[in-house]
Amino acid sequence: MSGPQVDDEGLIRLQKLLAQSGVASRRKCEELMLDGEVEVDGEVVTRLGTKVDPRTAVVRVSGKRLPPVSPHVYLVLNKPRGVVSTMSDPQGRRTLTDVVAGRPERLFHVGRLDTDTSGLLLLTNDGDFAQRMAHPSYEVDKTYVAEVEGEVQKATLEQLRAGVTLEDGPVEVRAVKVLAPGRGRTIVELVIHEGRNRIVRRLLEHVGHPVTRLTRTAIGPVVLDRLPVGELRELTNDELGALLDRASM
Repeated sequence: MSGPQVDDEGLIRLQKLLAQSGVASRRKCEELMLDGEVEVDGEVVTRLGTKVDPRTAVVRVSGKRLPPVSPHVYLVLNKPRGVVSTMSDPQGRRTLTDVVAGRPERLFHVGRLDTDTSGLLLLTNDGDFAQRMAHPSYEVDKTYVAEVEGEVQKATLEQLRAGVTLEDGPVEVRAVKVLAPGRGRTIVELVIHEGRNRIVRRLLEHVGHPVTRLTRTAIGPVVLDRLPVGELRELTNDELGALLDRASM
């Protein structure tokens, strides 16, 4: 979001901030305030003259977090297979820096994807956000679609849902289902919150179904959808607001 028009004290009228943030027209934003749909720092605000600091105020509209004004960028990348999830590589392999060439910011990747795994990866120049989002204590769900060898039986799905213990500890599977069954291969979707090294591949191999192709399709509320491989887009306000809440920022 571009910088709002603030006064000499760095404050702005709340309805003006909402309108400039793309919530709705100024008049509609005033109606939302009068209807009790707008909160600032946990308090419902109905007085139209209220001013806030757009950099620090925690604003919610109808329960949804509105991200604060920030110089940072928050990006979604559809990482191609074969790209290393680092910004540089001593072995000379293709890295994220090659994929995002032309961006002026110094970007951090939020967590990693295996080199041979494609899909959703978050990039930002907000180091605090990157660290929070990658920390296991915040337990942001990650959704994967995997093509595996063999036919996955209902008993295997139940085994995964019950939890599997690998050599480095137990893994909690939030959800798992078969998307496309087959005798020689099966496509499954599973949701976990962990980011241990090659965790999805190790998990599925443990239950007898080695992965032949793997894509991450979502992180929390952020969905890959139809973003082309190798392309970037910015997080929406709703996506960023939800992630900031989950990271307790």
